[in-house]
Amino acid sequence: MTLQEILSNKGRKVHSIAPGKTLQDVVNALIEHNCGSLVVCDGERMVGIITERDILRACAQLEAPLASVPVEARMTRNIITCSADADIETVMGLMTQHRIRHMPLVDNDRLIGLISIGDIVKSQHDRLCLENHYLKEYIQS
Repeated sequence: MTLQEILSNKGRKVHSIAPGKTLQDVVNALIEHNCGSLVVCDGERMVGIITERDILRACAQLEAPLASVPVEARMTRNIITCSADADIETVMGLMTQHRIRHMPLVDNDRLIGLISIGDIVKSQHDRLCLENHYLKEYIQS
């Protein structure tokens, strides 16, 4: 199974934020969209990603209020991405190796979607349930 199949089911909507916004804006957007990360975009160009984990680190390390810290000061700049035709096993390996939970999908340097570890777990669970169903059906016939 490829990431393209997951995107087909979940959609391509990606929530983003500008690098000049504040960490308080990030918190508000994460809550509003009920998500765990935002892609940081300067216009149409993806320049980073900011996650719940980044917010927690900022809370632990900074004494300044979140409303005074710009996104660009705490975002991850070296983004690990992949294409939509990547297979799930490869992406699971990358996410595990780099300890990340959100991976932007790109096509010709253009952001086309975002996959979370939860999306991958759901996909694998659905596949295993279907296999289980067919195996039970085969055994019973």
